[in-house]
Amino acid sequence: MTTTSNKNYASALYSLTMVFFFWGFLAGANGVFIPFCKSHFDLTQFESQLIDSAFYGAYYIGSLVLYLYSSGVGYDFLNRIGYKKGIIYGLFISVVGAICMIPSVNSSEYMFILMAFFVIALGFSLQQTAANPFAVALGDPATGAHRLSLAGGVNSFGTTIGPIIITLILFGTVVATPEQVANAPISSINILYMILAGVFLLVAVLFAIKQMPRVTSDEEPESSNKLTKALLIITFSLLAIILVGFVLPESYGHQGTLAMLIIALLVVVTTLFLSNGAAQKNGNGWGAMKYPQLTLGMLAIFVYVGVEVTIQSNLGALLKTPAFGGYNESQISHFISLYWGSLMIGRWMGAVTVFRMSKTMRALMSILVPYLAFAVILLVNRISGRDVSDLYIYAICIAVMIIANFWAQAKPAKLLMALGILGVGAMLIGLYTEGKIGIFAFISGGLVCSIMWPSIFALSITGLGKYTSQGSALLIMMILGGAIIPPLQGSIADVLHDIHLSYWVPVACFAYLAFFAWKVSGILKKQGHDIENLNTEGGH
Repeated sequence: MTTTSNKNYASALYSLTMVFFFWGFLAGANGVFIPFCKSHFDLTQFESQLIDSAFYGAYYIGSLVLYLYSSGVGYDFLNRIGYKKGIIYGLFISVVGAICMIPSVNSSEYMFILMAFFVIALGFSLQQTAANPFAVALGDPATGAHRLSLAGGVNSFGTTIGPIIITLILFGTVVATPEQVANAPISSINILYMILAGVFLLVAVLFAIKQMPRVTSDEEPESSNKLTKALLIITFSLLAIILVGFVLPESYGHQGTLAMLIIALLVVVTTLFLSNGAAQKNGNGWGAMKYPQLTLGMLAIFVYVGVEVTIQSNLGALLKTPAFGGYNESQISHFISLYWGSLMIGRWMGAVTVFRMSKTMRALMSILVPYLAFAVILLVNRISGRDVSDLYIYAICIAVMIIANFWAQAKPAKLLMALGILGVGAMLIGLYTEGKIGIFAFISGGLVCSIMWPSIFALSITGLGKYTSQGSALLIMMILGGAIIPPLQGSIADVLHDIHLSYWVPVACFAYLAFFAWKVSGILKKQGHDIENLNTEGGH
C-alpha cells in the first residue's frame, strides 16, 4: 500500500469513524425493524428475514461487481481511483438508497423496501472495501491497528444504540403499549432515512473537501479465469433459485421455500470445495482458491456472518413467544441492544492487545474493559428510559468469555476453537431452557462472535503470499452468509411452527467454526506456518 504523506489526519479519521458507526447502526436497527415489518406486513418468518438477504446480499454483489470489473479491465478499480474516492462514491450510492427508502415506505410495498435496503448496502460494500486500508493509512502505519480497533469499537457502539433509536422513532417510546405498537405507522421511519441521507451526504462532502492521503494498493489483479467462472456459477445458481422461488406454486408452501434455501446453501458449499479440489490438481487460473485454508475460511466467514446475524434477526420472534416473555416489538430493544453490545464488549476487550503496556496491566485491562463496555450498554439503555435491572445477570456470561480469552492467550486457532465450542454450548442451553436463562444464552452468541472475525481472517490468508489481496476480497464476498442463513432459519421456523427449535441452525454454524479452527491448524502446520503467532489485529 502506498500513500502520498505520513501526516496524522485526525479530523479525517473522525469522519471515517462516522462511516463505521452507520454500518453498525443500520445492522443493529434491523433487529427491531424486522419483527416490526413482520407484524406490519403480515409476513412469514422467512419473509421477514429477506431484509437481511437484501442487506447482506448487496455486500456480495458489490464485491463481485468490483472483482469482475477489475478482472475485465486488467486493473484494480479502487487502486486506480484511490480509496478516498471509493468511500465517497459508496456514500453517494447509500444516499440514493436512503432517499429511495422514503417513497418505498410510503408505497407500503415490502418489495420496494427490500430494494432500497439493497441499494444502501451496495454503497456500504464499496465503503467497507475501501475504508479498512484507508484507516490504516491515516497516520503512522505502526499505529494502524489502533485506528482499526477504534473504528471497530465505534461500529459496535452503532449496533448497540441502533435498536433503541429505531424503537423511539417507530413507537415514540422505548416501551409501548400493544395499542401503540399496533397503530404505529411505518411512515414514521421516513424521518430516520431523511436524516441518514443527509448524514451520508455530509460525510461525503467532508471527505471531498478534506486534505487526505491518496491511498492505493501496489497490487494489480492476476488473471484468474477459472476462479471467475466459479464465482459466476455461484451467482447465477443463486439467482436461478430466487427466480424459481418466485414462480413456485403456493401449494409447496414453506417446505418448498426451505428446499430452495437448502439448495442455495449446497450450491455455495459444493462449488467452493469442487473448485478447491480442481485447483489442487492444477492451480493455473485459480488464483487464491488453490489454498485449502482459504476455501475453508471462505465458508467460515460465510457461516460466521450468517450466525452473527441470524441469532438476533430471529430473536424478536422468539421473544414474542410466551415461553420467552411474550414481549411486543417495542419491548425488545434492550435485548437486541445487549446482543449487539456484546460484540462491542468483546471487541473492546480484543483492542487491549494492540496497545503497549505491561503484561500485568494488559491482563487487568482485559478484565476491566469488557465490564466498562457492559456499563456503557446499561447506561445507554437507562438514559433511554429503560429498566435495565434484568440485564445485570449477564455479567456472568461476560466472565465466561474473559476466561476463554485468557485460556487462548491471543492464539487465533485456540481462541476460535474455544469460542466455537462455547457457542455450541450456549445455543444448546438456550434450546433446552426457557425464560431469562434461554434469552441470555442466545444473546451470549454475540459475545462468542465478537472476536471471531480476526482469527478466521488471519488463519484463512496465512501463506497466500502474492494472492493475499485477492484472498481478502474473496473472504469479504462471503458476507453473503448473512443473506442466506437468517432466512434459512426463518424458513425452518415456518415449517416446524416453532421459532425456538430453529436455533439448531446456530448450533451447526458454531460447530463448523470450531471444526475450521481444528482443521486449518493442521493444514497450516503441514505448510510450515507458525499458527501460534499470527497477526489478528483489527476486526469486522
